[in-house]
Amino acid sequence: MKQRGRQESLSDKIHRYRGVILVVSIPLLLISFVLFLMPRVPDDTLLSDDIGNRRFASDRKGSASDSKSYAVIFDAGSSGSRVHVYCFDDKLNLLPIGKDLELFLQKKPGLSSYASNPRDAANSLKPLLVEAENAVPRALHSKTPVRVGATAGLRALEGDASDKILQAVRDLLENDSSFKFQSDWVTVLDGTQEGAYQWVTINYLLGNLGNKYSNTVGVVDLGGGSVQMAYAISEKDAAKAPRPTDGEDSYVKELFLKGVKYHLYVHSYLHYGLLAARAEILMAEESGNPCVLNGHDGFYNYGGSRYNASASPSGSSFNKCRRVAIRALKVNESTCSHMKCTFGGIWNGGGGDGQKNLFVASFFFDRAAEAGFVDPKKPVAKVKPSDFEDAAKRACELNIEVAKSTYPRVDEANLPYLCMDLVYEFTLLVDGFALDPWQEITLVKQVKYGAYQVEAAWPLGSAIEAASST
Repeated sequence: MKQRGRQESLSDKIHRYRGVILVVSIPLLLISFVLFLMPRVPDDTLLSDDIGNRRFASDRKGSASDSKSYAVIFDAGSSGSRVHVYCFDDKLNLLPIGKDLELFLQKKPGLSSYASNPRDAANSLKPLLVEAENAVPRALHSKTPVRVGATAGLRALEGDASDKILQAVRDLLENDSSFKFQSDWVTVLDGTQEGAYQWVTINYLLGNLGNKYSNTVGVVDLGGGSVQMAYAISEKDAAKAPRPTDGEDSYVKELFLKGVKYHLYVHSYLHYGLLAARAEILMAEESGNPCVLNGHDGFYNYGGSRYNASASPSGSSFNKCRRVAIRALKVNESTCSHMKCTFGGIWNGGGGDGQKNLFVASFFFDRAAEAGFVDPKKPVAKVKPSDFEDAAKRACELNIEVAKSTYPRVDEANLPYLCMDLVYEFTLLVDGFALDPWQEITLVKQVKYGAYQVEAAWPLGSAIEAASST
């Protein structure tokens, strides 16, 4: 009988076919090695879901601007017109425009300087509008809101001059602009709205929004025609707010920002901005004013009116100017019907944690820089109200010629009023808002946001609202 052969093992088969296996495996190993070294092709779905790579993903799909939005805000102030262009991502985080985080340009004089010629007022905005259109991708022009917020300077004009200027501006944007536009987006800002926008701007840039009210900062914004104070208060204090008289704005505004409800005390004092206050102070002493630097004899134009601006025969005086400024603020002339008041019998909001850190903006920073007690190249500075007092005392001792060489940063048109401006700012803080002369406050021109410095102005607050609602 034939014997059955032994079954061949796996190791015997590998040994017998080792040559074939070697020939086949070497190319396969080489191919696998090459594939391993090649860069991976990213998955489009994963990219589009990844926030850090969102811009790259949208570029691959054809348009990098799909997740961006823009807002164009004109600040038509007393001293000049300014345009702010902002770009946001879909989380309302600011994105850069070129090398900066916003486009910011300004032009003087302001709209209120064209009280008798509305068309010229509107045309003064054209150069700023052209620059704004160049900054926004053309494909997004029709989706980009343009707003014009006129502030106290226009509010102060007599008769229908303000209405005619606003209509001329509406006509300009309707006919000469490619941006998204509605007629009611050109308006004279409600003073409390201006103050609320400023508060939103600074707290947004500081990253405070979404925190409890005690972790926010208060804001005082000294413009040309008005001054605003705004700070968050507790719900308990908000419930105690007095009712405003007919025609006045409510003291408290409710804002819902980043999931938190804020009760914002805000009040705008019309006629108490720096340029308007000059007129009030000049009217108080018509024959020779102790707030005007010695050697100056001229006139001051504001809001379509002309005021005598001649120095007192004895020259400027800090103490005498203080008395005039206190009269202009009407600190002692109004009865306070509430528990706590600022000047003019206005409720002060009750104070509290939301006011403990005070950021003071606009003309406060400008005059401090010009007077030399803060560095104009730095965007913020810690000071005390008493610093304005010390600077005022130095300025009030000089005549106009000596002041010209002492304060080279001061514009020639503002030089005669340097003593007056500094005295008024000190008086406003200490006698008006009842701050301790040695309380530390923060002068702010710009706020650091990431790697950028952003103008600490109300238009960003308006832009955030515009971008949120479009």
